[in-house]
Amino acid sequence: MSDRIRQDDFAHLHVHTEYSMLDGAARLDDLFARVSAVGQKSIAMTDHGNLYGAYEFYTKARAADIKPIIGLEGYYAPHGRGERSPMNFGGGYDDNAGEISEG
Repeated sequence: MSDRIRQDDFAHLHVHTEYSMLDGAARLDDLFARVSAVGQKSIAMTDHGNLYGAYEFYTKARAADIKPIIGLEGYYAPHGRGERSPMNFGGGYDDNAGEISEG
């Protein structure tokens, strides 16, 4: 087998559908038509903060013989939705450098 990735093995894992409240653009019928046209076998749905379109995404994907990958793009803000500071999730963040540390 070749070291090259075949196009039908590729799957977009960051896709906002028409159900994504902040930046959804992909209408499901158009999305699955395009995915089928280019020969992809799977695609993800990662809408902002909701799963409103998950059932429709799943059923339309299966009808088009495409593997649906259901996801969600969410944000963690334990001190409120207006929080904009970086979070320390148990190591790795260097408060002094403002970026992720390697060790």
